Order: sequence, then structure tokens, then C-alpha cells
Amino acid sequence: MRSLMRAVIAWTCVGLSLTFAAGAGAQSQTPDRIYQTPPGLGQYPYSDADIEFMSGMIPHHAQAVIMGRWARTHGARQDVAILSERIVVGQSDEIAMMQQWLRDRGQPVPDAKSTRHKMKMNGMEHDMLMPGMMTDEQMAALDKARGPEFDRLFLEGMIRHHQGAIDMVDALFKAHGAAQDEVIYRFASDVYADQSTEIARMEKMLGDKK
Repeated sequence: MRSLMRAVIAWTCVGLSLTFAAGAGAQSQTPDRIYQTPPGLGQYPYSDADIEFMSGMIPHHAQAVIMGRWARTHGARQDVAILSERIVVGQSDEIAMMQQWLRDRGQPVPDAKSTRHKMKMNGMEHDMLMPGMMTDEQMAALDKARGPEFDRLFLEGMIRHHQGAIDMVDALFKAHGAAQDEVIYRFASDVYADQSTEIARMEKMLGDKK
């Protein structure tokens, strides 16, 4: 019975993740609610989709930070190490920004080191991976790797990871009333642009032999 329940929860979480990536909310039977931004924090309102985006992007970034920090100790080549440090610094700062955005609006604030997004469905809370994130098994394989093998697994994994973030931005922009808030719009647009550029760079790095 426990195995069956675990399987049901696993398939539920996969379905939720795919729904998010496909633009959940845009065609939802229950439209996202729109909220007035607190005084002094912006001119435009924010929505349930904005809250979900920021809450889900925190664990997404948290895993990228973990992956990036391993480059220092896992024998990454120089260009991979430089990229990793950029990811660690940039996404750590963005995690702090997202936490503050949620805090300012009285929303639950995910832990900066948690790599699971907590989603409630039918009165139950589920821990789930966001689009593009590495599974526990993939993270274990990356942690075990050293040198060229680490470089390969890191680049392949981070390309998927970045594409997942881009999918999350696409879903946000398709959601009703989303991305009106100035901070949300600017941040989501930056994620799309920066991570698209880094995907192209990492794909080139995969082909380099150093």
C-alpha cells in the first residue's frame, strides 16, 4: 500500500511539474487572483501566478547554486569553474531578492537551501522538483564525478536546468494577470535572456576539448 501511495504521489508531482511548464493558469478553470501591491513597493498589481513563480524559482535556483559550488572541489576546468562561480553569485543574490519579494507581500518564504517546491493539492502538501531540475540520482552522479566527467555532467545538467527556468518564464507570461509587477517582469525577462545566452555558451563548451 505504501509503495502504491508513493507511486501515486510521484505521478501527481510529475503531472504538476509538466502542467507548470506548459503554462498552467492560462487556461485554468479558476482564474488567478490579482492583488494590489503594498504601498511603496510598486505601481502595478501581482497575481497568484507571480507568487507561484517566485516560490518555485527559489528551489530551482538553490539547486543551481549547489551544482555551481561543486566546481571548486570537483576538478572543473577553468571555463566551467568561471561559469559556475557566476551562477553561484548571481543566483544567490536572486534568491535573496525573491525571498524579500515574497516576505514583503506576506507570503510563505521558501528556505534558500531547499531544492523542493512545496505545493498544496487537495489539502495535502507535496514536495516537487521544478522543470529542468536534476533528480536525486543525477545529483549524486554529479557529486561523484571529477574532472572531465564532472564538466560534462555539469554542462548537460545545467543546460536542462536553464531550459526549465525558461519554460517557467514562458508559463508565467501566459498566465492571466501575471508579470504586471515591475520586479517580476524585469526579473523574469532577465532570466529568459541571461539563461538563453548561457545555454548557447554551455552548448559550445560541451564541444570544446580542453
